[in-house]
Amino acid sequence: MHRRVLIIPDKFKGTLTAEQAANAIATGWRACRPDDEVTCLPMTDGGDGFGAVMSSLMKATVQTVETVDAAHRPCIGKWWWVAESRIAIIESAAVIGLAQLPRGQFHPFQLDTFGLGAVLQAARELEPKAWLIGIGGSATNDGGFGLARALGWTFEDASGSPILKCTHLPKLARIRPPEHSAPVSASEGGDGSPLPGFSGVTVVADVRNPLLGASGASRVYGPQKGLRPQDMKFAEKCLRGLARGVKELCGKDLSRNPGMGAAGGLGFGLHAFLGARMEPGFDLFARYAKLDEVLRNADLVVTGEGSLDASSLMGKGVGQLATLARSLAIPCIGLAGHVAAEVERDGRFFSAIGLDSITDRESAMRQPAHWLTSAAQLAAQIPIPHPSSRP
Repeated sequence: MHRRVLIIPDKFKGTLTAEQAANAIATGWRACRPDDEVTCLPMTDGGDGFGAVMSSLMKATVQTVETVDAAHRPCIGKWWWVAESRIAIIESAAVIGLAQLPRGQFHPFQLDTFGLGAVLQAARELEPKAWLIGIGGSATNDGGFGLARALGWTFEDASGSPILKCTHLPKLARIRPPEHSAPVSASEGGDGSPLPGFSGVTVVADVRNPLLGASGASRVYGPQKGLRPQDMKFAEKCLRGLARGVKELCGKDLSRNPGMGAAGGLGFGLHAFLGARMEPGFDLFARYAKLDEVLRNADLVVTGEGSLDASSLMGKGVGQLATLARSLAIPCIGLAGHVAAEVERDGRFFSAIGLDSITDRESAMRQPAHWLTSAAQLAAQIPIPHPSSRP
């Protein structure tokens, strides 16, 4: 009996985009079950690939601007424009992402978010009514300091000298808004920007961490960007200096708000300097993809990402998808480079297959599409009750 199969993976970080992963899974599935009705719907949580996925859903056109990456090397920054509804779609990772840099060549203290400013300035010229800014996958840990500088904010030490590097933020004495800005207090609730042309900014991320502390930007996400244990105290000191300056500017400690630690504190910077509000990446994707409706027309869901682990079950898109599918009594199969034991015990997935269970890690990294196709072929052979036989 044929099934209606919804293939809806996230990216396999560092190897496959969500679209590439979906195509690989579909190829393997169709090879085993050619009569099934297969639908591909690549997913995003706000990180790498956010622009491509959302622009496909929203019929946006790609735009480009000359800027610099996180290490201030010249690059072409991409963003997307939905002309009919006047929505700007920004993917931070496409400009200041970790994947844009040579592995191990730069330390996070050498990087900042400055290059993202040129992209936002270019988009502002088209007078957007709304902004969707996906911030996952960044290489930076500067709290949005570089972006704020690029947009005209001035940071000074006690002598009035400008602060130009995030590593000098412990000396921060005052922050001066750009000319023609609105009262800075407008940024406190995330419902209005102090800068003209930046109203309706939504920050899209899949984490709820605060800026500082044990669960903050530096300690949780810094290691994957290159922060070493001996760097943590100073990294925290830099972000604390920025948070203190913002508090003195607007009279409120924004650093404790959920999501402020996303993308090395870029969530904090966009909230503090542009009045942005936060929205979970999966929620935004689900709304624009009309996911509830799509799922009700599926008999089986196949999803995946680079690693299915504890974090997948704690708010990330793939885990939320599996939860939603289970609530609708739709079996969900997970494919990943690696499947952790807690995922297998959790029971949210009908079945889960790791590429490392059918080949070695080096081969999986070298030929990810090939092995994901093979995993999909194995998944297609798993006995799954047809809807007509399920309660």
